[in-house]
Amino acid sequence: MWFKQELPDYALRFLEVCLILLADHGPAVSGATNTIITARAGKDLVDSVAAGLLTIGPRFGGAITAAGQYFLEGVQSGMEPAVFMNYKRVQSGPIISGIGHKVKSIYNPDRRCSLLLEHAATFSSTTYLAFAQAIEQLTTQKKPNLILNVDGMIAALLLDMLTDLGYTQDRLKETIDSGLFNGFFVLARTIGLIGHYADQKRLGE
Repeated sequence: MWFKQELPDYALRFLEVCLILLADHGPAVSGATNTIITARAGKDLVDSVAAGLLTIGPRFGGAITAAGQYFLEGVQSGMEPAVFMNYKRVQSGPIISGIGHKVKSIYNPDRRCSLLLEHAATFSSTTYLAFAQAIEQLTTQKKPNLILNVDGMIAALLLDMLTDLGYTQDRLKETIDSGLFNGFFVLARTIGLIGHYADQKRLGE
């Protein structure tokens, strides 16, 4: 329904893994907290889940689209990753969506990223993943926690998957700019938020 075409099995398996890995990340994030508080206030399922979804943004779950825009522009530019990073730093500052984690680092890798990487082998090309990993090599030289995080990994691999499916760079840009990449987070995290709502009702909170 989203891409208006039949997807091959490898793409469907990859998207399923994305949805599973993004479904929930515990109660200590803004979306889950808002859903829990709203459920405890006696509101219904829709209101409680909506309260959580409305916190999605650049600090919570809104980085997949922005990371996709960054990596797409980087590959389109033809610049070396270090040159592109310096170019973007002048334009918009040092923060790179899809890079960095508060807890995980090169010494404490995110298992979700490792699971996603296993699916990269099924793609015929991983140009965008390679670019994202080159960025990661540069950022982790500064701080070990400036890793390619799960949002960045999904963004890069979505670009590679869609390229496999015949998307041109213009169509990739149109798809990213529509916000569809963040749609995977919205869809998956709704599953988790419903779970938090159900927990509160089950516990009688």
